[in-house]
Amino acid sequence: MGSLAHRYLTNFVLSFLDKTHPVVIGLTGSFLLYTRSAGVAYFAAGASTCSLTVKLIKRAIRQPRPPPSLVRRKVKASYGMPSTHSATITFFAAYIFLACKNLPIHKTLSPNPTITRLMPPLITTPWALAIMMSRVWLGYHTWPQVAAGSAYGITLTMLWFALWTRAGLNDLGRRVEEVVWQRFGW
Repeated sequence: MGSLAHRYLTNFVLSFLDKTHPVVIGLTGSFLLYTRSAGVAYFAAGASTCSLTVKLIKRAIRQPRPPPSLVRRKVKASYGMPSTHSATITFFAAYIFLACKNLPIHKTLSPNPTITRLMPPLITTPWALAIMMSRVWLGYHTWPQVAAGSAYGITLTMLWFALWTRAGLNDLGRRVEEVVWQRFGW
């Protein structure tokens, strides 16, 4: 009986991890609507950029996914290298870590550092790792495809975060946010 329960639990967890795309998009959109932050909008644009550019790279490389006999779920028609899920979820986790460590706390968020600086990376990092591992467990990708996706996500995170913090986009974002808050009374 324990084996059957374990199998159901494993299938449930893998099914959830397979469908996290709408959950992550929904949480990001909700956070953007809640904070109305230019920084969060910029972060979401970076995640979208990551997803779109890695798909272009995938089409250029044209490496197939693992053989269909290994797939436990439906066969994906697109190429496998690099993993889009791994790239994008790595972007999310790495950017959230950097933002929590380096950026000022937004005025709509709790000033409690445990909530705003510690909890987000403690949640997103293991979740990202689980999603990346699930791509292999579900038979959608190989470990090298997941590793390449993750490396791409980290690389884009570093570039995107540097543009925000060092190229002055954060100052522009702050001014845009002030105008929007004044104009719409947020």
